[in-house]
Amino acid sequence: MRLAPQKGRKAAASSKITPLLEVESEDKTLRLRTGSVELDRVLGGGIIPGSLVLIGGDPGIGKSTLVLQAAQGLGAAGHKVLYIAGEESPAQVALRAKRLHVNSPQIMILAETDMNILEEQVLALKPEVVIVDSIQTVYRPELTSAAGSVSQLKEATASWLRLAKSENIAVFLIGHVTKDGQIAGPRVLEHMVDCVLYFEGDRQYLYRILRAVKNRFGSTHEIGIFTMHASGLKEVENPSEWLLAQRPLGAAGSVVTASMEGTRPLLVEIQALVTPSNYGNPRRTATGLELNRVALILAVLERHVGMPMHDFDVFVNAAGGVRLVEPAVDLAVAASIVSSLRNDAAASEQLILGELGLAGEVRGIPHLQQRLHEGKRLGFTRAIVPKFNLAGLNVPLGMQVVGVSSLQEAIATAF
Repeated sequence: MRLAPQKGRKAAASSKITPLLEVESEDKTLRLRTGSVELDRVLGGGIIPGSLVLIGGDPGIGKSTLVLQAAQGLGAAGHKVLYIAGEESPAQVALRAKRLHVNSPQIMILAETDMNILEEQVLALKPEVVIVDSIQTVYRPELTSAAGSVSQLKEATASWLRLAKSENIAVFLIGHVTKDGQIAGPRVLEHMVDCVLYFEGDRQYLYRILRAVKNRFGSTHEIGIFTMHASGLKEVENPSEWLLAQRPLGAAGSVVTASMEGTRPLLVEIQALVTPSNYGNPRRTATGLELNRVALILAVLERHVGMPMHDFDVFVNAAGGVRLVEPAVDLAVAASIVSSLRNDAAASEQLILGELGLAGEVRGIPHLQQRLHEGKRLGFTRAIVPKFNLAGLNVPLGMQVVGVSSLQEAIATAF
């Protein structure tokens, strides 16, 4: 049966069928700069007009501070910003803004949670950037469910998505997280927005890490590093130097490697502590590293190097609060475990890089040139790398690079 077309309905301009080659793509120069190099890097170079960005993180981690400082940078560049306060009064936001030295006349504030009123105000003001703090407080009065429920979250996010795309307004949504660290209603929100950022860190420490887990306009491997102070967030201009600032020299179980976070090489200290197990089942703990990957490395050490690990508790840590996911740090993890087990410290000016295979082979890694140059810049004079990467490698002046093809060879070279 063929359905008759509906009468009285006109196709919207955005519904017009157009050849893809004739569609004008937005140039990167149209990105709005927030004034924060770290935030702009994680976003892919700045804010895309019409994009919908979700920022999640633990309570008190600094999400509101981050967006307020970004609003100051945008306002200083002449962009109109609307800050929607759903959890605080305008006086409370103004008090924090004064402490953070946020004083741009381009920043407007609105304390409202009714989505119908918010739409009217946004259309009347026509800001370039809208900040919603937080999305869990926004509700549609037509729905009977409470604000923060899945249905309200879905409808509110969909409304902001329509506003962002139709009016070419960049919208930042701040989202609460659940007890397990996930944004409330994660699948609904992550599916609908253009970019998902997580603000991570321990409130007891200074450092904060901004990480992209979804980004339609940039890489999801970039991170931004900040430190929290009474006057707000400060960018860490040299993350590698900062991560290694408290490294103990000559300590057993400490090895330095270089990890790529997007386009940025980071020098990270891998720490391992191996102690005799006092229980039936040895403990395996990994902080900042995948526990399954650590278990794989332990199995390779036991099988191909002959080190019995079944009677030892093993604790491995990526110092500085970073999270390493790439396999290029495998060899450094293995070397730190061997160092702790033997109580034999590796050379403090030495980098160890390489992926470890199940047969005990050391596999090649990408971007070795950038990693070595970062190490040379911070005073490292020796590097143990996969032999596969030596072909065509431009070794930095003053650095000795040793290629290895197996785990046994790497351990013999490192100690």
